[in-house]
Amino acid sequence: MLNYVVRRLLMMIPTLIAISIICFVIIQLPPGDYLESHIAELRSQGESVDQQRIEFLRQEYGLDKPMWQQYLVWVTGLMHGDLGYSFEYELPVSDVVGDRMFLTVIVSLVTIVFTWAVAFPIGVYSATHQYSWGDYGLTFIGFIGLATPNFLLALVMLYLANVYFGTSIGGLMDPTYIDQPWSFGKAKSVLEHLWIPVVVIGTSGTAGMIRRLRANLLDELQKQYVTTGRAKGLPEGKLVRKYPLRMALNFFIADIGSILPSIISGAEIVAVVLSLPTTGPMLLSSLQSQDMYLAGSFLMFLAMLTVIGVLVSDLLLAALDPRIRLQGGVER
Repeated sequence: MLNYVVRRLLMMIPTLIAISIICFVIIQLPPGDYLESHIAELRSQGESVDQQRIEFLRQEYGLDKPMWQQYLVWVTGLMHGDLGYSFEYELPVSDVVGDRMFLTVIVSLVTIVFTWAVAFPIGVYSATHQYSWGDYGLTFIGFIGLATPNFLLALVMLYLANVYFGTSIGGLMDPTYIDQPWSFGKAKSVLEHLWIPVVVIGTSGTAGMIRRLRANLLDELQKQYVTTGRAKGLPEGKLVRKYPLRMALNFFIADIGSILPSIISGAEIVAVVLSLPTTGPMLLSSLQSQDMYLAGSFLMFLAMLTVIGVLVSDLLLAALDPRIRLQGGVER
């Protein structure tokens, strides 16, 4: 086990290096850079351009150098904990993503808990009560959840809340707390607004997870070891919990590799519709404006969380399912 973990950790280094090169090249592929786009926008609006500041930024962050030298400057900064400078916000990247990163983590973690807490019991019930009225009803609701786009559900909830309750559910807090230091009142306001994005973002994920858990559990319930367990007189509840349910949970664990990066990226479209101050819209904006240090930092966060999530899921799968071995070869 220890040798496997060490090998995987060593493999992360070239993987992250390759991802960093790909990300940097893709961000740089469009012609020009953020400063050139900014100058063109200012001139189109008839505003003056501080040429000295533009030249200072070019020299300070190596934008006047070849692409490979710019990459080395960026990577060297990352290795020293310097995420670079956001040209769009005119602040260091670490200052720009501070509160947004914290709020994104809160929304994503609560959404994950909501998704698992709802999907798990419903999926088990549907599988153990196959073709019952409850199974049909929950399946119908699940199909609706899968077919409804998140952004459409967000728009519907915005409309209903405004028409029937006269309240706005956009954002994650009352406007009076925006850009204010954290306090009990601000935390309470976040909790009051949190349930809307959690329900909207978690709906489709919950519906999909219910269907997968039901299908996997039904497959396990039809296997011979379940029949043998029933023949030996094991109680149905204990039989389901101890054997088939444990095997059916594999995909829950395997999803960790994709869940961890979603903590940073979040649901971008829903965040835009609900005006959520999370990192998703900021990532989209930074990619559109070629704010390379801000976009590159986000993408590297996602890459790092992905490789870590895959490693964690592999280790947990091996602990959960004895049929999975971390070492190759045939046991004798």
